[in-house]
Amino acid sequence: MGNLQFDFAGQVVLITGAANGIGKSLAERFAASGARLVLVDRSESLHELAAALPGEALVAVHDVADEAAVMASVAEACRHFGGIDVLVNNAGIGPLDAAEAMSSELWDQTQAVNLRGVFLFCREVGKAMLARGAGRIVNLASQAASVGLDGHLAYCTSKAGVLGLTRTLALEWGPRGITVNAVSPTVVETELGRYGWAGEKGERMKALIPTRRFAQPEEIAAAVMYLAAREAAMVNGADLRIDGGYTAI
Repeated sequence: MGNLQFDFAGQVVLITGAANGIGKSLAERFAASGARLVLVDRSESLHELAAALPGEALVAVHDVADEAAVMASVAEACRHFGGIDVLVNNAGIGPLDAAEAMSSELWDQTQAVNLRGVFLFCREVGKAMLARGAGRIVNLASQAASVGLDGHLAYCTSKAGVLGLTRTLALEWGPRGITVNAVSPTVVETELGRYGWAGEKGERMKALIPTRRFAQPEEIAAAVMYLAAREAAMVNGADLRIDGGYTAI
């Protein structure tokens, strides 16, 4: 993947959940490819990341489920850069609990970040893209959108919703110049991935994946960049599973 090159020179790329994990890898790779960035995350460490990246990066520190904040950050990005070419909805959380013990608060929080946030950014960025007649949207779903995972009731439901949203937007916006696709990773070696799959539980999961390992953030980032690139202009409404064959079983 190290030699995979895409040219995003002059393009504006908005990435949610950009402070660490897959989002940080995306920010670094898009910046290296010449993109101007809009970075969104709840973490103040976003400022430090932006300062370390080449090129220009606009920072917005807020919750992706906060409608007013989303509207304001997208409007500011469009004012500052003149528009947004690529949206990557990467922000997500994965709190775990047994279905019968799951609180309404945990359920609501998961849907808010993983699904409502994706909807809000798609809607607001989509308006700007529709006005220009062009754009790329890539939503981070999960293998959990297609299979059940123990303890992941809220997470699986939210990610299945992301796929439904992705396919509908692809249908509605494809004729108007915007492609909308999803990437569905298996467990990724990030802080979030380690939280849910540490120790023996993780080893058991690896044994069920045909490639016998978890994914690396860079592998997911490379796939996202392909879907955001000019080379993927005919890919629309797809769910690209990067799961080592887990869902093929």
